[in-house]
Amino acid sequence: MDQSSPALDDCLKLLKGERDEQRLAGLLIVTKFCKGDDLSSLLTIYHAVGVQFLDRLLRTGMGKGSISENREAYLQLSVTVLAAFCRVPEIAASSEMVSKIPLVLEVLSKESGPAVIEECYEFLYLVSTAAEDGMMTFYSSGGMKMLASHMPILPDGSHQMKITMKLVQLLLQKFYADRINNDYLPELSIIVVAIARQFSVLHDAMKFDALHILTAILSPNFSAPLYDSLRVLPEKNWPNYMRDGIAAILQNRVAPAEKFQALILAKSMVTIFGAKWLVGQINSADGKEPIPTDRCLVLVLEQSRVEVAVLLNELAYLKDEASKKSSPTAETILLKKRNVAIAFSLLEKIVTFISDASENEGDLINENTYSLVINGLNETIGVVLEYLQDAKEHEQRKGDDLLASVRVIGSYLAEAPLACSEKVKELLGYMLLIESEDEPRPFFAICFLLPMLCQMTMEIEGCKALISCGGHKSVVDFLVNLIGLHSFKVDDKGCIFLACDTILNLLLKKDQVQAPLDYSTLVNLLKALAQWTDGVDDPSIIMMASSICTLLFDLTSEKALLKHPNFDDSCLNSLSRVIARSMASWGQDMSDAAEEEADLLEIITAGYSRWVTRFPRVRDAVEK
Repeated sequence: MDQSSPALDDCLKLLKGERDEQRLAGLLIVTKFCKGDDLSSLLTIYHAVGVQFLDRLLRTGMGKGSISENREAYLQLSVTVLAAFCRVPEIAASSEMVSKIPLVLEVLSKESGPAVIEECYEFLYLVSTAAEDGMMTFYSSGGMKMLASHMPILPDGSHQMKITMKLVQLLLQKFYADRINNDYLPELSIIVVAIARQFSVLHDAMKFDALHILTAILSPNFSAPLYDSLRVLPEKNWPNYMRDGIAAILQNRVAPAEKFQALILAKSMVTIFGAKWLVGQINSADGKEPIPTDRCLVLVLEQSRVEVAVLLNELAYLKDEASKKSSPTAETILLKKRNVAIAFSLLEKIVTFISDASENEGDLINENTYSLVINGLNETIGVVLEYLQDAKEHEQRKGDDLLASVRVIGSYLAEAPLACSEKVKELLGYMLLIESEDEPRPFFAICFLLPMLCQMTMEIEGCKALISCGGHKSVVDFLVNLIGLHSFKVDDKGCIFLACDTILNLLLKKDQVQAPLDYSTLVNLLKALAQWTDGVDDPSIIMMASSICTLLFDLTSEKALLKHPNFDDSCLNSLSRVIARSMASWGQDMSDAAEEEADLLEIITAGYSRWVTRFPRVRDAVEK
């Protein structure tokens, strides 16, 4: 409507009339003839009609005025006009419009037609975008509850759904994740499900809006409480919606950044439901051709492999440039390290899943897919090893990216110990020395490699490979630090036992392969074993400590130990009691737990018979 047109003049005359009937007639003309992008005319009309009349009209439509007839018509007119006026940023940002947010939310809380709902959300979005305190007012007035009540029932791909998704985006930008998590966890879970459906069924720009919103919501910032809530939702289809959407993004030609966001979502889903989620029904866009149930698994694997190759190459380049005092920003390097960690995490989950599937649930994936996955993993582990080789040549030992590389290698080679064996042996010593950014000395790298080392040292060649690079000393130091008085606190007892098993494997093969330990290291290990077992009743700990102690006693004598400045009577007495306790079950009816330790008991009794004459105090403890 042109500002100089007769229609506008007539409209303004009506709007400036003294009676409400005239103003209503003027507003009806506005809704029919005024274009939404004619901001100048809208502003002129807004000033003509006045804030008080708009407020009165809205309250009348809500049933709060003196007029009860045609309430629905008044309400429709009111919210339509408010939404139209708020297309002018100056109007939307005004305190008068912000003050109407609670009233509009009240309108939405009651049964209304789709047109009223659409105009209400249009108004809320425009005011929340334009006014600094608009989104805060929306949030504090129960906006999240309203979104959660409407989004599950809005038509797929509708304008109402689009606006509500935009409001969710604004909320995520305005508030810290943990605040929304704490204030509205059930509502946020419902909203996730509603947006997941759009992510599945739509194939237009809204699909990518859904991708971006879900990536923001399911980011690690929201973490455990939201994941726990989503895991137990009564809505059972939403994991399938997510699989549909992620598969569609990964198998089509979309921007690399959006494919990576799909990987972030896949990682979140695997965290919530386990790697089994990667295998399941996928609905195709046309709904005709059946899609293999393992398609998502393959797509996630292939995209993760692509990301690892690209990101490691970029990281190597950026580090090289940094060493030449070029200036890649620290933020760029940090972002790439975080991204490669996400891809690594997915690869690790797939490794575990494939291993379990091959042992227990082979029907989940077919043989061709299994071969495809194994070949792909072998190739990618080779790429990661090349990255570590480059880091070694540049004398880099510290970095979260290096530690993450060690972790994924350790995870895979624990399941496939023969893969890349020559390259692994070549880099083993270096990998055991890698530290994270904030580690004072190598610890987690050893922890991540222990499953592989335990497998390796079951064979003579594996023992030789570990000893040749000095890795046996690293494992011993690791165990001493883990179980001694000044130990790291690691909750997973399995890590300790893997280190013990690795040391046992080496000591049991001492006749075929020499594992040189200096005497101070031997003493430190014995002291740590004594401290580990002090006051402990767990038979598995007693038997493991006693087995290692027995094999170490083969290398020394009681007299020699007591001459060492760091070994005393108290330590010897502790070890004597441990060995005596472990041997107490010999020849007796063994409990179920002791039966499981029968191999260790055999090691202890055989060792005891070899050195008993050199350890009279141990003999006295056993005979008592």
